[in-house]
Amino acid sequence: MTSAGLKNKGKTTADMNERRTAAAEYTKTSLENIGAISFDALAAEKNVENMIGAIQVPLGYVGPYRIKGDYAEGEFLVPLATTEGALIASVNRGCSVISRAGGASVKVVKDEMTRAPVFRTRDICHATEVSEWIEANLARIKEAAESTTSHGKLLSVMPFPAGRSLHVRFAYETGDAMGMNMATIATEAAAKLIAQETGAVLISVSGNMCTDKKPAAVNGILGRGKTIVADALIPRALLEEKMHTTAAATAETCLRKCAQGSALAGSLGQNAHAANMIAALYIATGQDPAQVVEGSLCMTTCEDLDGDLYISIRLPAVEVGTVGGGTRLPCQQEALQMIDCLGPGKAKKLAEIVGAVVLAGELSTLCAQAAGHLGNAHQQLGR
Repeated sequence: MTSAGLKNKGKTTADMNERRTAAAEYTKTSLENIGAISFDALAAEKNVENMIGAIQVPLGYVGPYRIKGDYAEGEFLVPLATTEGALIASVNRGCSVISRAGGASVKVVKDEMTRAPVFRTRDICHATEVSEWIEANLARIKEAAESTTSHGKLLSVMPFPAGRSLHVRFAYETGDAMGMNMATIATEAAAKLIAQETGAVLISVSGNMCTDKKPAAVNGILGRGKTIVADALIPRALLEEKMHTTAAATAETCLRKCAQGSALAGSLGQNAHAANMIAALYIATGQDPAQVVEGSLCMTTCEDLDGDLYISIRLPAVEVGTVGGGTRLPCQQEALQMIDCLGPGKAKKLAEIVGAVVLAGELSTLCAQAAGHLGNAHQQLGR
């Protein structure tokens, strides 16, 4: 580290300690544990403001877990950060059974980060004219958007007129970054071009058709980030030995719970508890935990195939990166290194691991519910 860097490091740490002392005095609270962090405050200068320390979340792992993906291939110990008792034990049970059955097959079928500005137009005729201009000038729009980034590529632009509002959904390839900042900056440049050339007034670079950090049907249908599918076939004997249930009972549980129950509730996700696994893996590896919302759009299906259980999941919005953001932090970097997902060229591998872990958690919970063991397991593990 340079002398300037060393000086900045000391200043950052001193500032953090000063703020923590002030916060402790103001709130009359001991912040001793919050201040006992394992890394220098300088490492987090791009991740947080007014830093006073760090919150530590218990970290465990599942595996070795056999995953058969295009990018994630082999056996993995996967780190999960959680405060929910029984979660890791349950997911680990699913990992063990799927591994013994031959492994989890998983694929990335789409990779697009989105941002959707909203414009004000004069009327529906003007909104239609602007939509037509966009479709006729995609090359210019692409040039404007991509001038802001060396990694992002504009893939598509979809206009959605609604009265005097015109929502335009931009979709990007963002490399190994999660890509929200990249998409926002690029879209802002493109939106200014559209406004300048058409007379439409840019109201917001994000008009909520993106849709970021909110459950939305558009993400379930079109996808956002990486769309993941995964499946496994569990033989009858293994299912009965390790899960103490049958394919017929598990498939019926999945149908009546994930499909029918979710439909009655108006739920946009049709799964047992996909958000649990996604949150634990996101927190462990430095992803944006708010985007667990989109991860909860998971659809889980089960079928009884002559006594064997076929289980699959579809995750339409897995928003992960292996560079930038929270992946810069020392603990999160170590967690990413555990699964060889740190740095460039690893984002799709990480997304496949997310899908495989969700599959394992769904299998275990649905089997426990089919066997009537869910409450007992939580009671035994102190939840």
